[in-house]
Amino acid sequence: MVRGSDIILILVAIIFPPLAAAMITGCSCDLLINTCLTLLGYLPGHLHAFWLIYKKIKAEESFGPGGYTYLGNGNFVGNGPAYTGAPPPPSHGHQQQYYGSTQ
Repeated sequence: MVRGSDIILILVAIIFPPLAAAMITGCSCDLLINTCLTLLGYLPGHLHAFWLIYKKIKAEESFGPGGYTYLGNGNFVGNGPAYTGAPPPPSHGHQQQYYGSTQ
């Protein structure tokens, strides 16, 4: 779902694509890529900025507003215990099996 902040981001991308890339990614390689693409031709810079906006909207749909971190190259990862990749807590109901060990 497109929010009001996304519409503002799209308008910024139409006027000056590197600013929209900076608002999404901060000072990263995507900002450098977008600046170079905009200098090479205005349309490639727009396409890259709109692609970053699309990826941000998809991350908001998957992880909730503000529930993600930008990794680079258009990739986002969710914040919180469900997305950290931490192992589940041990169950206290039975003894752990140690295959191949001497315990």
